[in-house]
Amino acid sequence: MSLHTANQASANQALLALHNVTVNLGKRSFGPFTLSVQAGERVAILGPSGAGKSTLLKLLARELNTASGQATFCQRDLKLWSLVDLSRHRAILPQSHEVAFGLPVELVIGLGRVARAYDPDIKHIVRQSAALACAGHLLERRFDTLSGGEKARVQMARVFAQLWDVEKGLLLVDEPLAALDPGLQFSLMDSIYTFAAQRGHAILAILHDINQALQGFERLIFIKNGSMTGDYSSQQMTIPLLEALYDVSLISAVSASGEIIVAPSKTQTEYRSSTAVRQSHV
Repeated sequence: MSLHTANQASANQALLALHNVTVNLGKRSFGPFTLSVQAGERVAILGPSGAGKSTLLKLLARELNTASGQATFCQRDLKLWSLVDLSRHRAILPQSHEVAFGLPVELVIGLGRVARAYDPDIKHIVRQSAALACAGHLLERRFDTLSGGEKARVQMARVFAQLWDVEKGLLLVDEPLAALDPGLQFSLMDSIYTFAAQRGHAILAILHDINQALQGFERLIFIKNGSMTGDYSSQQMTIPLLEALYDVSLISAVSASGEIIVAPSKTQTEYRSSTAVRQSHV
């Protein structure tokens, strides 16, 4: 396994660091996870369904506790952070965009600011966040009347509001754009990149879109069968590494702008069959 050694060497100063961390869910154990993320980095988590990607993200969000190992945020044990203090430095963009009640959009975005007892700029920040997420025209609406794409914009604005006046925070993104049309995906991801870059925030995102990961992220973390199997820079990425991760054969092309684009060319069964044949001749 090719590890991102430079990142590991600076783990003591990392925004987020895990060392041999495991987590238990029922009878199943996930990990060990060892990684570090610096302020301003864009890191994508890739892997097949059920591999443990969301489990890792829930661990980082403090929704799950470690069974062993150490997790630190801003050089402080993650378990020692109160949820109020943590929410001022990290925000989560979830898979689901729903909220329990038909709340006004402005209030949903303002929920990102609830950890602050005194917040005189909240109205300005809510409107600025909505504008950056291309949701300014939705402020007078009720959340339960919105389309899926509109709800995604509002939830993104909530995250922006949460970390609007913070530097070197952490954005945890759990594949929230998969069901949206490609144009909206590009627009919203560009908004995330701009927002994070201006403030030095790190982005740690679960992605199913390999091309989005290759084109928008500096590092790729591989999760398979509950364990971390690789930590690569995007420049190190090769088609065989991705094929082994997903058990699928891929084809690739280079765009006019020099970006590598990949797509599956065989089913999982066909890939395994062809791999077994190749191995039988080695």
